[in-house]
Amino acid sequence: MPMPTIAHIRALTLRGGGADYHDQDAGHWIDEHISTPMARYPEYRKSRKSFGLDVLGTLVVELEASDGTVGFALTTGGDLGCWIVENHLARFVRGQKVTDIEKIWDQMFHATLHYGRKGIVLNAISGVDLALWDLLAKVRGEPVHALLGGPVRDELSFYMTGTRPDFAQQQGFIGGKLPLHHGPAEREEGLRKNLQLLADMRQKCGKDFWLMYDCWMSLDLEYATRLAKTAHEEFGLKWIEEALPPDDYWGYAELRRNVPRGMLVATGEHEATRWGFRMLLEMECCDILQPDVGWCGGITELLKISALADAHGKLVVPHGSSVYSYHFVITRHNSPFAEFLNMSPGADEIVPMFHPQLLDEPVPVNGRIPASALDRPGFGVRLNPQCRLHRPFSSDSTGAR
Repeated sequence: MPMPTIAHIRALTLRGGGADYHDQDAGHWIDEHISTPMARYPEYRKSRKSFGLDVLGTLVVELEASDGTVGFALTTGGDLGCWIVENHLARFVRGQKVTDIEKIWDQMFHATLHYGRKGIVLNAISGVDLALWDLLAKVRGEPVHALLGGPVRDELSFYMTGTRPDFAQQQGFIGGKLPLHHGPAEREEGLRKNLQLLADMRQKCGKDFWLMYDCWMSLDLEYATRLAKTAHEEFGLKWIEEALPPDDYWGYAELRRNVPRGMLVATGEHEATRWGFRMLLEMECCDILQPDVGWCGGITELLKISALADAHGKLVVPHGSSVYSYHFVITRHNSPFAEFLNMSPGADEIVPMFHPQLLDEPVPVNGRIPASALDRPGFGVRLNPQCRLHRPFSSDSTGAR
């Protein structure tokens, strides 16, 4: 049988949770007093939504093949991402064989170099790329992980991100990652409160449970070094994550030299493409790379990033992106565990990460997901028909909803 071609491409938006997981109702832990690059301004310190972290919404990319098979993926991008997909990227997708993933990625990336390379453009490219992998796997009747070489272990192990590491321990996770609440602008009192919270969680979780701090690009080198040393030496902090702005490779290299022996430095959530991660690797900026598969360039680029990291002896633990990273992690030895982002308002329930946008999304039980839970074709999930999709632009009227 001839390989199907891609007949239609559609870019749509969704609001409320899901891929844009900061798009939550008031009172959600992910929007509470968390240290950010904007925390230097008191008026933007209490809520991340106050400075617009939730403005984009979810970007949905749908690809329909000539045989009627539909692949899709979610990322962050909203109307801006839709415009890029429909008005620029679509020309490199429509009419191509569903197997032409490498060529499509290369053309999308090089055609957008003059205004892309990172950020919203790479989000859009990532969304198209993930939809291509979903489509190809469905055409072949296989899970995406089978296209990546198949599982190298029988199950995925997880750490949990949220405000309740003690709950994570109760649920069988291997560790709990806290959001840092106070940055340099809150001076010594803020540092004291950060360490006090860590001390409280260490007491609740015991000495052997992993505890980590996610600093979300908000610190300077001096503050990050002080926090890391005290947090590790007194409370056994396993790693400090994304402590500095993502472009400060020199600062990360210095931080990694400064932290106590045995403590890990993690970053890369807001990095993109093999070239950005090559800087992190060659400058010895970190021990753990954390690309988000929906932002770094998709599965196609994540494979290259992982190969680079493996050659440098570094771990790749993707930023929480549900099934889109699970299918990758299960196939890679240098990705020994995965992140579960707890999206319940109080971080005290186990709920699907991309709820309500995805159906059939697996969640950890006792901190684990068996490989068999990822065996449905494609990424193994469906769009929730109850969610209201909006297509703001259309480059293909015959494929419009």
